[in-house]
Amino acid sequence: MKILIADKFPKQWMEVLKANKHEIIFDAALDENTLPAAQQKENAQVIIVRSTKVNAAALDAGGALKLVIRAGAGFDTIDVGHAKEKGIAVCNCPGTNSIAVAELAIGLLLALDRRIADNVADFRSGKWNKTEYSKAKGLYGRRLGIIGLGNIGREVAKRAAAFGMKIMAFDPFLNKDLIKGMEITMAEDILELAAVCDAITVHTPAGEKNFYSTKFFDAMKEGAYFINTSRGSLVDEPALIKAVRTKGIRAALDVYQNEPKADAKEFLDEMTKETAIYGTHHIGASTEQAQDAVAELAVKIIDTYAGDGKFLHQVNK
Repeated sequence: MKILIADKFPKQWMEVLKANKHEIIFDAALDENTLPAAQQKENAQVIIVRSTKVNAAALDAGGALKLVIRAGAGFDTIDVGHAKEKGIAVCNCPGTNSIAVAELAIGLLLALDRRIADNVADFRSGKWNKTEYSKAKGLYGRRLGIIGLGNIGREVAKRAAAFGMKIMAFDPFLNKDLIKGMEITMAEDILELAAVCDAITVHTPAGEKNFYSTKFFDAMKEGAYFINTSRGSLVDEPALIKAVRTKGIRAALDVYQNEPKADAKEFLDEMTKETAIYGTHHIGASTEQAQDAVAELAVKIIDTYAGDGKFLHQVNK
């Protein structure tokens, strides 16, 4: 089969695809605007993407396309409905980057509490301020609120429990069999969780834009921590900035409403001016381990389809 890889993809797994007699066209520079023309030219049967958006124009291009693989868990960057109308399967790679994102969430939690970024910034500029940075709250015995107990949320819960934190969660779609044996208190609603938790971390798919708005941040405890490594669209950023300024909320984000493209050189946003907001560069799934696991599953999806026509992890049946 001809496969168009329109994003970063580990070289060793491209070699596996070639060894399995697939033709590979690789162009990591493709984006939402240039992908349709590339597909029109190559007429691939399979497209693999990570963050590259696959719109209706890309799905309509050529005519051979049968499968789009999102090399990750979320698939909101793909026009799934149009793909279904066209008879094109969309498959994802769930669970493969869960540990990587969970590790970042825990790292951000620790960074907020110990103000690690500020410590390092002062250190690099030759400043010594032990008095200022000796004011951490500590995590042991604190209550962590986890919104969304999917693969990532459960991995976060395991790691937070190892720090001696009390876990409260909110997930109206949870299969409770998945958390048997885990000491997790389930909140009745999201505002109840916000009111009692010392730190909150979000691990849900894309949903209502600006879901975490003034009402949510007003419900949070003074000086609590807010972490988002899921989707930037979920957070009303002006409302978060207001909460940071008026309630002493500290936040750590890996995703943003107006996120720069991967090759951008700057990020000019109001949030970057807030010293109580830590930001990473959408790196949640960006570990060698995670990318290797994602690629391995993507190859399995392709080989399964090539072998017996079945689509593993299809999200638009």
